[in-house]
Amino acid sequence: MRVDLFDFDLPQDLIALRPVSPRDSARLLVVRGESLEDRIVTDLPGLLRPGDMLVFNDTRVIPAQLEGMRGEARIGATLHKREGLRSWRAFIRNAKRLKEGGRIDFGADVAAIAGAREADGSFLLTFEGDEPVELLLERAGRMPLPPYIAGKRETDDRDLSDYQTMFAKEKGAVAAPTAALHFTPNLLARLKAAGILHETLTLHVGAGTFLPVKAEDTEDHRMHSEWGRIDAATAARINATRAAGGRVIAVGTTSLRLLESAADADGLVQPFEDDTAIFITPGYRFKVVDGLMTNFHLPKSTLFMLVSALMGRAVMQAAYAHAIAKGYRFYSYGDASLLLPDR
Repeated sequence: MRVDLFDFDLPQDLIALRPVSPRDSARLLVVRGESLEDRIVTDLPGLLRPGDMLVFNDTRVIPAQLEGMRGEARIGATLHKREGLRSWRAFIRNAKRLKEGGRIDFGADVAAIAGAREADGSFLLTFEGDEPVELLLERAGRMPLPPYIAGKRETDDRDLSDYQTMFAKEKGAVAAPTAALHFTPNLLARLKAAGILHETLTLHVGAGTFLPVKAEDTEDHRMHSEWGRIDAATAARINATRAAGGRVIAVGTTSLRLLESAADADGLVQPFEDDTAIFITPGYRFKVVDGLMTNFHLPKSTLFMLVSALMGRAVMQAAYAHAIAKGYRFYSYGDASLLLPDR
């Protein structure tokens, strides 16, 4: 499909630079089939059915943004995918000053050697020493806020907590699964009291999620792979929920992508521990997911294509036009939508 079919105009003042407080007071646009309803996240227990299951991503964001020096040149690095015990794939700012074998000094006794530059512009960085890379990043790195936020303000200490979900446990993401930022312990308790189940899986979100689609046709776009895991017990509980008539509602596009990657042809979720580069566009036949809670996404992004695949492109264009007219806040720190297709 043509990428420009997924374009829309977004006023810059609707890009949220901070989350609302409390987290579950964000607005929630409910899209059921073709109908639209303005609610708030705290209404969620009454919007779902007993026996439904919410599936969250428990990945934890690491301080994957690094600033260093290569001789006299200042180099910026954003880690986006682990490739080994001490090696990470990274997007580099000022890459023309970096060559294979070049050493970048990130300060705080943290340095890395660059491998060859890949076709997508990234480098493999291998960190020196024998300390765990996670400890090195704690010393020298900072939170990797999305470019549409980082370009408007500096990262600060508030982001250390604001940009982690209450489920964050497994270290390895360089972007938060932001739909789950709206959840609080109180909301989770109310959902449980309403008979709504929940499970967690792990997908380490990469910085590739923020890359623009440069191709003119979706067939020519290459997704960056991300590592994910669903254990056997979790897969069995998800399958049991569906067998009992409950709906599986993914919280975030990352949860949805991993669930669909792990499903077999019969719609059963299998244990999964591997990379996935699944690219969901209109025409995709969903195997497991019955609905999605997600934030509002960028024009012409793979994520807007995904929600269009779930609900229909015309429905999502109408929903986003409504959200813009009503002043919903967009992107990672913004408001949310609950998407429930008629099927």
